[in-house]
Amino acid sequence: MPANRHPLPAATGGGLQRALRIVRRDIQAVKDRDPAATSTAEVLLYQGLHAVWMHRVAHRLYRRGLRFPSRLVSQVSRFLTGIEIHPGAQIGPGFFIDHGMGVVIGETTEIGEDVTVYQGVTLGGTGAHGGKRHPTIGDRVIVGTDAQVLGPLLVGDDAKIGAGSIVIRDVPARSTVVGNPGRPVIVDGQRVPDPPLEHTHLPDPVAEALECLVGRIGELEEEILALREGREPPPRPDRNGDCMPSVRDQITRILGSGGDAPS
Repeated sequence: MPANRHPLPAATGGGLQRALRIVRRDIQAVKDRDPAATSTAEVLLYQGLHAVWMHRVAHRLYRRGLRFPSRLVSQVSRFLTGIEIHPGAQIGPGFFIDHGMGVVIGETTEIGEDVTVYQGVTLGGTGAHGGKRHPTIGDRVIVGTDAQVLGPLLVGDDAKIGAGSIVIRDVPARSTVVGNPGRPVIVDGQRVPDPPLEHTHLPDPVAEALECLVGRIGELEEEILALREGREPPPRPDRNGDCMPSVRDQITRILGSGGDAPS
């Protein structure tokens, strides 16, 4: 994502018209993605929308080198909305912060178009060094409640990050990420199907691997008991494929990353 991909346009001439289009798109994004939004008047009360608009003002001041005024605007926004967005962050149109309390977005964060984040999300940096320290978020990404996306990583277009996930690696496009540390799950190599806001109902590869192991242990116990009693072991239940390769893959991923995150 190139720098200054979505700068706030100048408030004159065609720039004013473009700014108004962005404002209308921000309002429409809320209507499209929040079932509770019943009217434009109600949408205008959303603190997430207030935070985004105040950030656009702060970002323009920041780009002009007016660092203290931009910080002042962002701090006022934080006080009023509970949402902290550094004025240096670049945010595209159609950005929707649902509820929003506790959202933190760092200085070098870059966010594409039509992105949705929920309350408690952190798009944070790692280390005290300068330069790019925060994530780059592609278009149409959904970041679930209390998820943490940390460092100068890339989240591809149409990705989903499950609630409570901690992401410290790049996320492929059209994939989902769940868990701590976050693990990508690609569903048949295709975009995650609708409904688009079901960010809490995502596959968990570790849970699936554990479920497979528990099932296998139960089957082995039944076979051992039958053999001890001189009976024919009961037939194993039909499965949709052998899940053990998936279990071995998850173990390899965890051990290969030092028990931290998949390589």
